[in-house]
Amino acid sequence: MSKDTSRLQVLHTSGVESRGLVYDGLEQFARAKMQELLRMVLEEEVEAFLGRAKSERRDEDAPEGYRNGYGKERRFSTSIGTVTVRRPRVRDAEEKFISQVLPLFRRQSKEVRALLPELYLHGLAQGDFELAMRGLLGEGAPLSASSIARLKEVWKAEYAAWGQRRLDELEVVYLWVDGIYVKAGLEKDKAALLVGVAGLSDGSKVIIEVASGQRESVETWAAILRSLKARGMNCPRLVIGDGSLGMWGALRQVYPEAEEQRCWKHRMGNVLDRVSKKKQGVAKELLQATMYAPTEKEAVKRKQEFQNWAREQQFAKAADLLDDDWERMVAYYAFPKEHWIHLRTTNPVESPFSSVRLRTTAAKRFKKVDAATAMIWKLLMVAQQSFRKLNEPELLPRVHQGMICQDGIPITKPNNQNRSAKRLAA
Repeated sequence: MSKDTSRLQVLHTSGVESRGLVYDGLEQFARAKMQELLRMVLEEEVEAFLGRAKSERRDEDAPEGYRNGYGKERRFSTSIGTVTVRRPRVRDAEEKFISQVLPLFRRQSKEVRALLPELYLHGLAQGDFELAMRGLLGEGAPLSASSIARLKEVWKAEYAAWGQRRLDELEVVYLWVDGIYVKAGLEKDKAALLVGVAGLSDGSKVIIEVASGQRESVETWAAILRSLKARGMNCPRLVIGDGSLGMWGALRQVYPEAEEQRCWKHRMGNVLDRVSKKKQGVAKELLQATMYAPTEKEAVKRKQEFQNWAREQQFAKAADLLDDDWERMVAYYAFPKEHWIHLRTTNPVESPFSSVRLRTTAAKRFKKVDAATAMIWKLLMVAQQSFRKLNEPELLPRVHQGMICQDGIPITKPNNQNRSAKRLAA
């Protein structure tokens, strides 16, 4: 019986008064057991590699090689704390012994490595990492503020590989796009981070593109779309974005068959800017009634009601603006009503960026755009893990295959041309 086990049993049998001591020593006990288990597994790895137990004679058919003591003590951080281990060494073997349990130079478990970007995502400044991680993993944790600096280099390589991945297996039904300015060194020459979030036929949402560029540039968006297409992305059924994007011109070049939906949140903001603050409450109610109208015909009626009110209140510019690009404002009526809540706005892009802004607000300005882009991409990958699925996902394969709706209800005889085709023909 080990010293730690006997100590824990003594504490357990000493009555109610010692229960607090048992609890206080539990983490230390667990780390000791983890350290012992890790040592045993490493020994078993060497036995399997050499084909014999320790001190056992080598058979003629056994692999070449002999035990050669142990390496220096190394601290290894896990999610339950930091343990100290010594990796067994082997000499004269035909191939080098490399532990799969404790690879050379690895100092943190997968869970701990995943924890670092999580903490970074929630606004922990780089200089606070050492204090925070030692509190979580123990004083012996082989971590410092420089850990995140090394991670950034890893993230840059991961981001570059991610940007070249194939997309053939994804069935993209909806695509939300936006260009967002962040306080991370990306604002020079009006540069932004251009982001695409894809809604797939299985109901999941995934980030499909993250790139720095000009938000209003048709050329920038066209290059992004061509890259996605070259890597196998199919034509989305509907693309949702802001009206000021260069995306719309690019979309007609690369995916002209895609339907186009303009974000109601951005449009309402533009309209309300042309209404006095005292009247914005009433204006917002009228605009929301338009956006949430159950049919396209009802939406037109509600739009006219807003315009009549706006002109009576001397807000003619606000009234006229709602007519601008109206076809793009109501494109979602040609898709299942169960999906309208997702399709009216670019919230699937905006929501994860609310978390990213926590990080970019805490961070100092980055000197290089590529470093900022890679770091923000990593944060978005963390945020992606909590993306909610699309409503009624069983409808998505039918939409992907070309199902057309009228006022959100599937129709058996679709029009020969979709809105985008009619707009191009005009």
